[in-house]
Amino acid sequence: MTILKRPMGEYQTNCYIVRIEDKEIIIDPGMGATQWVMANVTNPIAILNTHGHFDHVWSNQELKEKLNIPLYTPKGDVFLLQSSTWMPSLPPSYPDVEVEGDATLEIGGITVKFHHFPGHCPGCSMIEIGEVMFSGDFLFQNSIGRYDFPYSNAQDMKKSLEKMMQMREDKTLYPGHGDSTTLFREQKNALYWLRML
Repeated sequence: MTILKRPMGEYQTNCYIVRIEDKEIIIDPGMGATQWVMANVTNPIAILNTHGHFDHVWSNQELKEKLNIPLYTPKGDVFLLQSSTWMPSLPPSYPDVEVEGDATLEIGGITVKFHHFPGHCPGCSMIEIGEVMFSGDFLFQNSIGRYDFPYSNAQDMKKSLEKMMQMREDKTLYPGHGDSTTLFREQKNALYWLRML
């Protein structure tokens, strides 16, 4: 597996290209992601969203149409793809697959697991592929996603952190912003956030 990363837009939102053998999966194509993605893929098979906030989904539809590949979005956040309270100019996008809750999918022969962790937003998820997880805005290096936004929920975040604490297999985490970390490291940090919540 090869992972390419490029921070996109004003919020430096990480867009990822995951290359497994001769296939590529695009994760969270944010603002201005299209040109970079197009220059770095040869056989893309899907676009995945960790959640629906505008800075993670801005280039969804443009890439979906240019590459003629399906878009997978957590069901709880589909409504966010058509409008944004922060960015009224968000280009709307329309998922081909609405991923509900925790789900294991086979995409082009690649096993992809969505782990649902609401709190930052209703559909917020981590996406597991092989030995790595793309944590979106749920977990960051030494931090967690904000839970004071529209459609955020502090109690849901607490439940999600408690659920995350039960995961027993360490994985490298690639977050929606900033540098990579590991699941076990962020489980230790989550003890602080659970006390705060």
